[in-house]
Amino acid sequence: MRTLSLGYSPCPNDTFIFYALVHGKIDTKGLVFREILEDVETLNQMARQERLDITKVSFHAFGHLRDAYCLLRSGGALGKGCGPLVISRDDCTMKDLRERTIAVPGTLTTAFLLLQVFDPELKKRIKVMPFHRIIDAVKNGETDAGLIIHESRFTYQREGLRQVVDLGAWWERETGLPIPLGCIIARRALGTDLLRKTDALIRNSLEYAFINNAETRAYIKSHAQELEDSVIDEHIRLYANDHSLDIGDDGIHAVEELFRKATERGIIPESSHPLFSTA
Repeated sequence: MRTLSLGYSPCPNDTFIFYALVHGKIDTKGLVFREILEDVETLNQMARQERLDITKVSFHAFGHLRDAYCLLRSGGALGKGCGPLVISRDDCTMKDLRERTIAVPGTLTTAFLLLQVFDPELKKRIKVMPFHRIIDAVKNGETDAGLIIHESRFTYQREGLRQVVDLGAWWERETGLPIPLGCIIARRALGTDLLRKTDALIRNSLEYAFINNAETRAYIKSHAQELEDSVIDEHIRLYANDHSLDIGDDGIHAVEELFRKATERGIIPESSHPLFSTA
């Protein structure tokens, strides 16, 4: 039996995807996965220190990690109509926000990368905080605006807040491609055979969850920030989809385009490594 460390977030799409893998619901082919649940920005930082064998990270973070980690085809979060939003208390434009404080859920999040690609001037007055604090920070005047992700995009309106821009919709108009938000990466040193086996197991785990949806609910609710079934269902519908089963050609093109734009702007370093393991 070989034990591998596996990092993923407590968000519903991740606990949905990995439920079967970590609860003995599928044959893991002699592998044991030691799960580590942390918010994605914490996982981003842990991956930068190479502390995890396999982990969920933002695509932004992966752009900095390509020497040590490769992309897996399954388990990621890509799609349309699911990107980060910029919100505020009052009517304003993105140009207005160049001189105001914006709360962001981490400097390595894809949300922050998109914000910089949209307008580099917007990075001047950011305030980093956990994603689940941002709505309250905007509502209470701690910050002028917030960059929200995950469940927050479904709940901000009930707090009287307004959308300034949908960065995912902007990306789709600009490129015609799905927005690459989060991905599963693995240490290249694990070797091609083990990487392929792990990739197949993650896909099997998600297939189990799709078939046995109700069985996953207690585990999801034990970690979710929002406990309403409707919010959980919408979250899973958006972020656990066909691209999560396999990134697909359009998903690969989306990642390549995101990295091209980010490299041109000096946000991530250039890399000669392929996205996937070839060794």
